[in-house]
Amino acid sequence: MVKTRVLRTLMLVLGRTNNHIFTVMKIQKIMLDGGFTCPNRDGRVGHGGCTFCLCESFNPDYCRRQSSIAAQMEAGKQFFKDKYPDMRYVAYFQAYSSTYAPLDVLRQRYEEALAVKDVVGIVVATRPDCIDEQVIDLLVCIRNRGFSVAVELGCETFYDRTLSRVNRGHTSQQSIDAIHLCHKSAIPVTVHLMFGLPGECKEDILAEAKIINSLPICSLKIHQLQILHGTRMAMEWIDRQSDFIAFTLESYVQLVADFVTLLRKDIHIERYVSTAPKGMLVAPCFGVKQSVVEGLIKDLIRQKC
Repeated sequence: MVKTRVLRTLMLVLGRTNNHIFTVMKIQKIMLDGGFTCPNRDGRVGHGGCTFCLCESFNPDYCRRQSSIAAQMEAGKQFFKDKYPDMRYVAYFQAYSSTYAPLDVLRQRYEEALAVKDVVGIVVATRPDCIDEQVIDLLVCIRNRGFSVAVELGCETFYDRTLSRVNRGHTSQQSIDAIHLCHKSAIPVTVHLMFGLPGECKEDILAEAKIINSLPICSLKIHQLQILHGTRMAMEWIDRQSDFIAFTLESYVQLVADFVTLLRKDIHIERYVSTAPKGMLVAPCFGVKQSVVEGLIKDLIRQKC
């Protein structure tokens, strides 16, 4: 059996040998654009996508849908080849909703990635309303062949009023149902939460810790709302700034530390903060590197514990 624990982009995979000695491999996620879209973009539940979304802000240069899945994997391997010797890789279908396509299309694209040399698993990032029993069965079949499998769910918030306001097109109950559906088949789930969405205050955000604690998730990725040039959210920011939390570096660090100390101890935090490329970001601007923000948050958490 292969057990995995995701640590941001780096994972340690522990493989049991015949004499019960464990071996350790360095595993790197390779981000992929599978050419998918989202149901709030193509008209199924809405148009225009999430009001905050600009996918180009988090796709690396090698991750381009103009290239085949295999070509993206190979480009990603080249990008990371000097990081560690004897690297293994996980195909990370990250852009848009990576389970939103007919089942035969999903199977073809996942298999193209898994066929690349030294790929040992797959992570699919998607929306809660794009997971069903058929997708789960496909992922279980992949896992049964010896690959690691995990799902990342963009829940973003558990307040329906906010989900409607930012044009998500799904409900908090759909998020909860998707998490339980994955858990039923023992598929590890990472939930994405976004702090600072319009209309939410600090108390709203902290109250979500109780919801997270009630759910069978393995890990959490926390993002601050990044208001990006060219999005509808940027226009809303200009017109209604009073509806947003005006994060400073200090206030964001304090909020995340307060939130994390409310969580179950077995929930692993994969991300504490996000960073958009220079030139794309309107607000908030912390003025320091992501690693500095993470360090400040972790230091404060240690003090609280």
